[in-house]
Amino acid sequence: VQLQASGGGLVQAGGSLTLSCAASGLIFSSYNMGWFRQAPGKERKFVAAITWSGDTTYYADSVKGRFTISRDNDKNTVYLHVNSLKPEDTAVYYCAASPQSRGTSLIQTGLRYLYWGQGTLVTVSA
Repeated sequence: VQLQASGGGLVQAGGSLTLSCAASGLIFSSYNMGWFRQAPGKERKFVAAITWSGDTTYYADSVKGRFTISRDNDKNTVYLHVNSLKPEDTAVYYCAASPQSRGTSLIQTGLRYLYWGQGTLVTVSA
């Protein structure tokens, strides 16, 4: 199984990016997908998640209204559209896959996720 995250970069505050996570080696449509981030010197934190069907999404309070998670099951890809970026959004962003069978309780923690990508760095300058 591989989760390949991409799309990070250096952006000015107020800017936007779209992060992508391409999955292979698994039946993508059977997995709930999540994005987490880890800022330098800090713990990894939940950002957003989406159910296998795309019907339900979850967001951390800190990104609600600014970030949007979506998925394309035909392309085995999950996206994170990040808008109105702030310097405190600077972090390595990781995508993760949780089997549908594990349900959605605790989806905002890392405990439900079976596979993790390598991360993509987002740096927001003031």
